[in-house]
Amino acid sequence: MGIVEKIKEIEEEMARTQKNKATEYHLGMLKAKLARYRAQLLEPSSKSGPAGVGFDVQKAGDARVALIGFPSVGKSTLLSKCTNTASESAAYEFTTLTAIPGVIEYQGARIQLLDLPGIVEGASQGRGRGRQVVATAKTADLILIMLDATKSEEQRRLLEIELDAVGIRLNKRKPDVVFKRRLTGGITFTTTVKLTKTDEKTIRTILASYKLHNCDVMIREDITTDEFIDVLIGTRKYIPCLYVYNKIDAISLELVDKLAHTENTVVISCEMDLNLNYLIERIWESLSLVKVYTKKRGERPDLTDPVCLRKGATIEVRTSSVSSCLDVCLGIHKSLATNFRYALVW
Repeated sequence: MGIVEKIKEIEEEMARTQKNKATEYHLGMLKAKLARYRAQLLEPSSKSGPAGVGFDVQKAGDARVALIGFPSVGKSTLLSKCTNTASESAAYEFTTLTAIPGVIEYQGARIQLLDLPGIVEGASQGRGRGRQVVATAKTADLILIMLDATKSEEQRRLLEIELDAVGIRLNKRKPDVVFKRRLTGGITFTTTVKLTKTDEKTIRTILASYKLHNCDVMIREDITTDEFIDVLIGTRKYIPCLYVYNKIDAISLELVDKLAHTENTVVISCEMDLNLNYLIERIWESLSLVKVYTKKRGERPDLTDPVCLRKGATIEVRTSSVSSCLDVCLGIHKSLATNFRYALVW
């Protein structure tokens, strides 16, 4: 039995199992197995065989935004409208067959916009070059899920399922859990809050299924079983996401108003250039970029060419009494980090 068949079998068993106090341990084991098989499916342990053909492009600019959606929802048209890059668009599906980068210049920042090929249901299992698409999406700072406003909400649910299956967590933050492996000493389990969505027995069962018998676990928020499995695996990506509904010129005003008031949602029409400027503003807000202006000694700051950083970035970090510049220096030039000594911040 292959990995895909094993995943399907576990999903069917989980669907048949009723969720209650008596079955939560069994469901925890099934979820742990499912996560392990999905990881094997995406990253096979065998290194034999010819290398696959990818289409990732070099990361450039101050941030990267990935366009993901089913075929023929307007991704290529949006790229052409928002950047100076021409991406082929047509009335038939799968017009885009590789990743096409463009650059949005906004408030002094250069934001790389990636037009990825349309994905199909089952992309997380490799259908339709789905692995390459989601692997590229994992490198993004923001994901734009393009949706057709004339179609049902099922398209949104299917895309969320595909991205969740490959370890991309949309609009979520990393759980506040400390996990450390040890060589001896058994399992030390500590919580600072009351757990209402899981319990210690379930967590110890999951640790045993991963053959983890010596470790420290400290839980500092009320997490679910799935969130704890994400912490154990350690390869999950927590990426902000905007849901962009295109073709609003073909639906009623009532539906447009309903979609526009949905959280993390922007409604646009690429064909009629509706709301595109607002979309770029929302991209800027979601990226949480901070502009840092530099100045030479004795001169006024240069307010025309800022260094754009993500919120939470640092100017420099001291390690072993040696100053190494991380974000600001690298934003100017990588060679500046080796000669960096100090900085004045206003």
